[in-house]
Amino acid sequence: MDLRVAVGEGVHLRVRRHDGAREPSFLLVHGLASNALLWDEVAAELAKAGHGSYAVDLRGHGESDLPDTGYDAATAAADLESVATALELRDLVVAGQSWGGNVVVRLAAEHPALVRALALVDGGWMDLSTQFATWDECAAALRPPDVDGLRVDQMRGYLRRAHPDWSAAAVEATVANLRVNPDGTMSRRLPIPRHMEIVRDMWEDPPQRFYPALAMPVLIVPAVPADPERAARSRARVEAAARALADAAIREYPGGDHDLHAQHPRELAADLLRLA
Repeated sequence: MDLRVAVGEGVHLRVRRHDGAREPSFLLVHGLASNALLWDEVAAELAKAGHGSYAVDLRGHGESDLPDTGYDAATAAADLESVATALELRDLVVAGQSWGGNVVVRLAAEHPALVRALALVDGGWMDLSTQFATWDECAAALRPPDVDGLRVDQMRGYLRRAHPDWSAAAVEATVANLRVNPDGTMSRRLPIPRHMEIVRDMWEDPPQRFYPALAMPVLIVPAVPADPERAARSRARVEAAARALADAAIREYPGGDHDLHAQHPRELAADLLRLA
């Protein structure tokens, strides 16, 4: 079931609710330029185990509103707190993927009563200022490609070739990161200037400063690159994050895609259930 939840300033977010009678419920947060649909297969597995879940389209993403301001982790975390308050949610297992990991770290630090446990899915430990020498270098590397005008059949074909182990539902969920126009071409839901505002915020305000406030269990779920050199760098960052947290465990996905929730929904759901 899709809900529309007001988060202030005339902004409404789309929330995908999957019902379940068992506690705890789960709050599922997507990454940059993604959307809540990518959590659907994870949510279905959680529902089979009796747990409800709430997957949120952050502002400017998916079917949520696109206001002029608020493209930073602080506002995204405040929006999530507003969603939880409106829906009377507490004591949640909260999972954030990629930039969503950064957002949920801040949510848990600022609103610990909401969060029973935290899962950081290939995100939540990114510090771009240590990975790039300057902001200009970072911006050039992470500026997204201009895909407006690409045909939807081209996008589906690319995704199927790039991710042959993804389900049809995961492919369609990723297609939904863009808007399909009546003529079959696609356009960005999140405009590039807004996208880059988020990247700049990631550069200026990495999540590690919030780690001391996290007393709840934290599951760190990295997709470890197949290349040995890249894998070593990834493990070093993950292990540093684990050491800085009060109660952390690591569950690696060797050779996994960045979108682990699309590639391995059953396995990731099982990890979340064990965390619960």
